[in-house]
Order: sequence, then structure tokens, then C-alpha cells
Amino acid sequence: MSKEAREIAENDRLRSDCIRRLIHENRPARSVSSSPRIPRVIVQFWHDAGEIPGDVVDCIATWEPLRTRGFGRHLFDDSEARRFIYDHLGDSYVNAYDRCGHPAMRSDYFRLCYILEFGGMYIDADDCYQGADILAVLGDNTLKIQPLCYDQSSGQMVHPSAFLGSTADSPNWTFYVNNNPLVAPAHHPVLRMALARATRLLLTEEWNRSDIQSTTGPGNLTSCLVRHALAPHIRRKRRDFTFLTNWDSISVSRWPLSYRTDSRNWRLWRPN
Repeated sequence: MSKEAREIAENDRLRSDCIRRLIHENRPARSVSSSPRIPRVIVQFWHDAGEIPGDVVDCIATWEPLRTRGFGRHLFDDSEARRFIYDHLGDSYVNAYDRCGHPAMRSDYFRLCYILEFGGMYIDADDCYQGADILAVLGDNTLKIQPLCYDQSSGQMVHPSAFLGSTADSPNWTFYVNNNPLVAPAHHPVLRMALARATRLLLTEEWNRSDIQSTTGPGNLTSCLVRHALAPHIRRKRRDFTFLTNWDSISVSRWPLSYRTDSRNWRLWRPN
């Protein structure tokens, strides 16, 4: 990987510019025939299986009808996620998981571990299925990710209709990708890179415990997608990743929810 690609991936402005170009470029994705198809499995996480808030239970239940379409569903808690990581990845990854001080961070880290190992579809527990056709999302074996744009001047997200399908831009806009949903076949190189980067940061004594977003969350995934996309053997080919431009027709994150008013909300959490 080139020094230039690393510098772009770790620079806020350059990384955002790169994601904007990737979104607006009309380059089709490619299905990699040698890779396995994405399994019909929905994976979710709530740190304490015995204390899931009722409104979050309602969100999780919206995905139950997909069982009739052949989807498996797995809800992991802290202990089950930790056991999965130990069984499939080993001690150093368990150590990294244990250093994630907030449930949202452990959720971020665990989804990388699971989807990298087995593939499937990770969806946050506070997302509600809207009933649209979800099989199209699994139509090939590319990594599926949702593009996002944040307006720093207003402190609000930019609606997809304002930044998709055009060259619209603003110096106040920050482009990045979400780590929810996370849809991929097993062993996708972007997820391998994202797990390695998160693990390295977590096991470094100097890492910032409160910086969830860039350590394990969307910032981590965005950085690794940029590095991957700029690799010489990738950027001249059809992509092995696809932007989900209509995810809101499939799933919507519910607001408000009870847990968002206390420290279970990572935005309100302050590490000791």
C-alpha cells in the first residue's frame, strides 16, 4: 500500500474528498466469482441480553418476518460475542475487545469479527425493518455500505437526495461511510483491514478511549475503504464494494429510544 494512500486515508479532509469521488464516480461493482455468496443471516448485538429495553426489543422484532424468506437471525450479547471472538480469532482479538469501554464500541468491533469470519448482514439493534425487498442487497458478493454526509455548519446530516447522483459538494460537508448495515461475504479485504486497524489501535497504550468513531466505528471503516479503493490493483478495476443508496427504504433507525438519554448512548458516555 502506497504512502500516499495511507496519508489520504488518515487525513480528515482528503479522506472525505476521496469518499465523495467514489460516490460520484460511475464505476460499476463486480461480483467476484471466486468468493462465496453472502449468507442470508442477520446478526445483531445488545450488550446485556437480560436487560434489553422494551423499545429496542420492538425494533429487533421487526426483522422476524424475514425468517419466512430463509434468513437466519442471531442476537449476541457481550459474553457470546467474546466467546465467538476467542473461538474464531484468538487471544489478541479478545484483548482488543476487552479494551472497548462502551457497548457501542464492542458492537463495532464484534461486527467486524463476525462478518469477516462468516459473512452475512450486521444490523444495529435499534434499526426497524421497513418491509422492502432485502434480497437485492444480497444480489452479489460485493461489500455493501451506506454512504453518509454530515454538514458541519448546521450540525446535521445531509439527506441522500442532496449528495447522491450528482457532483454536489460544500466545503462544510464531510463524506464518509456507515458501518451499519455491514453486508459482505466472508473474508472481504476491507473488513480484514478494518479489523486489523481497530485491533492495532486498541492494543496501543496511547489510543484515545473516547474516540469510538475513528477507532472501531464508521471512521475506521471509511479509512480502510479509502486505502482499499486507492490500491493500484483495485482502482483500475471494477469495484468489489457497492454503495447502498436506498437503505432508508429497507431500514430506519428509530428515534427516540429510552437508552439514548443515558450513558448507554455512546454520544453521552465519558470514560473514567
